[in-house]
Amino acid sequence: MMKMNKILMLGGLVMVCAMARSQSEGLTSSPYSLYGLGTINQTSIGKSNGLGYSGIGLKTSTEINNLNPANYALIPQNSFFYDVGVVGEFNNYSNRASNESKSTVNFSNIAFAFRVADRLGAGISMIPYSDVGYTLVGLVSNIEGSNETFASNVSGLGGLNDLSFHIGYGITDAFRLGLKGTFLFGNIEESEVFVISNSYFELNETTNYSGFRLGAGLQYDLTNDLTFGSTVQLPITLNGNLTRSVYKTLDAVDIVVEDEESGNASDFKLPLELGFGMSMKIKNSITLSADYKKNFWDSTNQSENIGSYRDQDIYAFGFEYLNDPRGFKYWKRIRYRAGFNYDNGYLAINDDKIDGYSITLGLGFPLGWSTNSMINLSYGYGSKGRVQNILVQENYHTLTLNMSLEDLWFRKRKIN
Repeated sequence: MMKMNKILMLGGLVMVCAMARSQSEGLTSSPYSLYGLGTINQTSIGKSNGLGYSGIGLKTSTEINNLNPANYALIPQNSFFYDVGVVGEFNNYSNRASNESKSTVNFSNIAFAFRVADRLGAGISMIPYSDVGYTLVGLVSNIEGSNETFASNVSGLGGLNDLSFHIGYGITDAFRLGLKGTFLFGNIEESEVFVISNSYFELNETTNYSGFRLGAGLQYDLTNDLTFGSTVQLPITLNGNLTRSVYKTLDAVDIVVEDEESGNASDFKLPLELGFGMSMKIKNSITLSADYKKNFWDSTNQSENIGSYRDQDIYAFGFEYLNDPRGFKYWKRIRYRAGFNYDNGYLAINDDKIDGYSITLGLGFPLGWSTNSMINLSYGYGSKGRVQNILVQENYHTLTLNMSLEDLWFRKRKIN
């Protein structure tokens, strides 16, 4: 009965977070979310946010590592892990003419993991895959067939969700394999409003995307303190469906016309993604991690109106210091983290790739002495793009809070 109650509670939590995501006013305000599916989310689960978003080769049995499904094989017996996170982002944009600042707050993830059998673990996670949240005011366009112009306001909102199922199995104590199935779904709402003389026009488009993607991972312990990891995400074509509505008020006859139509939108292709990672422990106090990811966007043969998709390289590095995981003094059990991430970008505008970097800091506050439950707090500062031609430089600050909790099931109490 206790197990069933916990499963029901977790199911309710999933629904609450899903509703929060769907009713959000936007998880980002980046102008670069105008392109494609929006900005691709890097925020992960638990301590990875403080480690420069690295963790493919990170071996851990005390929390969820969703960056490599093979690591789920290390979930301890009788342990059930939860992870729920929220993220706040403050953005500043600048170009040759002006500066602007915006901020957003929303949930960043929900996940849980558990042991199925000896050397076999599984879990489910849901995180935003991409975010759209832009507003362009006063775009000037020519009226076809004349020299006159008009100004319009364009906005976009939405994004895709990543609902993933993970399973990991230990072939031996040192070698683990994992599989990952991901259901990507969500919608992007775009609107354009403009006025010419006394006539008002409003165009609304909602594009729904969905698709299922497969992935795999492995981890191999070269020594007790050195682990190698690798992941692969297979390419996929997301199916798109478009709904369009037009609202017009014409001054000549003073009537309102509403047109609605739906149909297939252009499908969107996601590329083959390969990842490689290493982690190393030094004297049981320091953990180093390093990842490299290659995303083969060239092979999708996709382009935007003013840009094209290019192969992407992502480098991530992390550092964690822990004095004593079982120390009686609380400060000795606090985890201190730092990281760096560089992304050379996947979208080129006028042959200029939109690259970016981020620097992260993090703290892990343990909840109790005999449990792996922890509050993970991370801060990140990053920059994307540059003030050049039509590009915008985006500087941002992120603050992420993760409740990484462990529940112990079916453990017999010892009575002395």
